[in-house]
Amino acid sequence: MITTPTSRSTELGLQVYLVNSVERNRREMMVKTTAIIVVDMLKDNVITDSHFSMGEPARNLIPPIQRLLATARENGYPVIFANDSFLPDDFFFREGRHKPHSIMGTEGAEVIAEFGPEDSDIILPKRRFSAFFGTNLEVTLKEKGIDTIVVTGISTPVCVLLTVLDGIAHDFRVILLEDCCASARQADQDAILSVYRKGPLYPLLQVMTLNELLPSLLQT
Repeated sequence: MITTPTSRSTELGLQVYLVNSVERNRREMMVKTTAIIVVDMLKDNVITDSHFSMGEPARNLIPPIQRLLATARENGYPVIFANDSFLPDDFFFREGRHKPHSIMGTEGAEVIAEFGPEDSDIILPKRRFSAFFGTNLEVTLKEKGIDTIVVTGISTPVCVLLTVLDGIAHDFRVILLEDCCASARQADQDAILSVYRKGPLYPLLQVMTLNELLPSLLQT
């Protein structure tokens, strides 16, 4: 068969169409199966230093998480705020080094104004550190057909990491955004990211930067 320039052009156009179609379907599937979780970006934790001097590191996360939330909301990804909701006499306040913060029903336990929240967002109060412990997060995610969670917020060594590992334990794939989470001490942050960047849980648990993730979230 003789291949004319016109037929070659048609074949090339078909190949481009098929590639674009596969990519479009992949991104549509991501929208249907991926959720964003923002951990403990609350007024007590961010505006003040009542939570183990996390104020400044947390404030540095505001711009990148705002970028993530804008992209997620524009493209239909569920946004979940997992929020400390403690009582003044909780065990770790009475017998640990934690100072009371993010007390249930107080303004300090509310999400910072920079993030909204918007009406479409889900607010998830949590009584302990992991967003899964004692909450309906697993049910909420599975009802929405979610199989992958993107975890951000504070602090990396405690609430963020426990949420990440509980996500794996509940059979979710997890993306930990290294420049959208923070620790009070940079050495702790670096050590944790190093352990999990290509650890035995990879690729079920992946450590990424925001810039690495964003192209996958954009719909065409």
